[in-house]
Amino acid sequence: MCTTQEDIGYDFEDDSKDKTKTLKPNPNIDGGWAWMIVLSSFLVHILIMGSQMALGILNMEWLEEFSQSRGLTAWVSSLSMGITLIVGPFIGLFINTCGCRKTAITGGILNALGWVLSAYASNVHYLFITFGVTAGVGSGMVYLPAVVMVGQYFQKRRALAQGLSTTGTGFGTFLMTVLLKYLCKEFGWRNAMFIQGAVSLNLCVCGALMRPLSSKKDANEKGVERNNSEDYHAKALFHSAKPIKSNGVLHEEQEEKEGTANDKVLDNVQAMECKGKSRRGKNLFALCILKRVSQLTVTIKNGFGTWYSSYFGAASLFTNRVFVAFVFWALFAYSSFVIPFIHLPEIVKQYNLSKQNDVFPLTSIIAIVHIFGKVILGIISDLPCISTWNVFLIANFTLVICILILPLMHTYIGLAMVCALIGFSSGYFSLMPVVTEDLVGIEHLANAYGIIICANGISALLGPPFAGWIYDITQKYDFSFYICGLLYMVGIIVLLIQPCIQKKQSKDQPTDNTKV
Repeated sequence: MCTTQEDIGYDFEDDSKDKTKTLKPNPNIDGGWAWMIVLSSFLVHILIMGSQMALGILNMEWLEEFSQSRGLTAWVSSLSMGITLIVGPFIGLFINTCGCRKTAITGGILNALGWVLSAYASNVHYLFITFGVTAGVGSGMVYLPAVVMVGQYFQKRRALAQGLSTTGTGFGTFLMTVLLKYLCKEFGWRNAMFIQGAVSLNLCVCGALMRPLSSKKDANEKGVERNNSEDYHAKALFHSAKPIKSNGVLHEEQEEKEGTANDKVLDNVQAMECKGKSRRGKNLFALCILKRVSQLTVTIKNGFGTWYSSYFGAASLFTNRVFVAFVFWALFAYSSFVIPFIHLPEIVKQYNLSKQNDVFPLTSIIAIVHIFGKVILGIISDLPCISTWNVFLIANFTLVICILILPLMHTYIGLAMVCALIGFSSGYFSLMPVVTEDLVGIEHLANAYGIIICANGISALLGPPFAGWIYDITQKYDFSFYICGLLYMVGIIVLLIQPCIQKKQSKDQPTDNTKV
């Protein structure tokens, strides 16, 4: 993707004397309205990611209401979570065409509509369409602009801004878990979803805050066009007033004699002018429509070209074997983080720990510690003597061990300790952009990270239904965690071995050339 001065936040100011262009920074970069963008992204993470991580409460309500299998019911939550991430590359087309603000506002309306329509669900399959697809696509249309806008408004403090905005996931999980539990208890799950749909309309407000990063040059051009149009109308009025003034010098006698004739002439002139205005109005209206259609066609064509070259032109990334291993890891990683959020509330109910869990839910423990995990792991990886790659791998090994030992815990304290470790070790999500940049370079970061997010979406889409299907067969969640944990372990091992193989091949290649 080619970038312009406006894209990176700088605009050129013309100097009429020197005929030179000086670079002037945009005041909103790393300050000003940029912090409102951080607030908007923070609220988006609360309303979207937070509510999705609290879907385990609604999953229990759907199981009781529709009496379907756990594998089938889990598809509702997984569709919403997976589609939010999977549609990311395709939402880029709307961003390139319409901009982040319009895309986010449209997504907010669609997300709220999905919640409201789901309140009238008569079966699980109805929820697949209304909540899984409709609300999921709407969430993706808001989530991606929230991430993109922070990157556009920040350069020096980009890591800090992204870190602050993504902490909304932890806060949102804690708040939405309490809110949905209270609403379901007081009003029932249908009214709870209706109320949550009304709350989700605040995503439109968040989208309205995503003001595009405009340059002063564009504002000056608009001002000049407006002044020119005003001058044109003033001149037209001035010239049209001249004949009126010249007619004002007629004598009174002539006015009396020719009064009736002039009235007839004026009536005919006014009738002709009305007809001419109506014709000109129709012509101008048709021209405006044609102009709008042509502008829209050009915008869509340019946006599609940029989107296509960005994502489908990234096939060269898959020649990097370490990146391919990274994608393979992502296909199993996110499901291990999502499955506890969906199925923990029912596991707690089976272990008769509902009273302790009502005081402080286990999912809230994961959410709160997850916030500190992101911050602490980010600080540790920034130390000069510490490798970000090693911190990333250690966090993954810790998380997979927690997933494997979670079924062995049958007390609230044991489950709480494991959930705290899950929340802390899953803080490696904040390191994923850094690791991706180290693998593919800064020039391919956007495309590579979009592919990784898509792989995470597939993992979130398939993980919870798979766990529910295993439960339907074995009547236990233990095997669900074991199988998912082992697949996650395979992904980590591939991710660990592939760089070593590549280093060995790079060392052996010069010796082969010397032999030849």
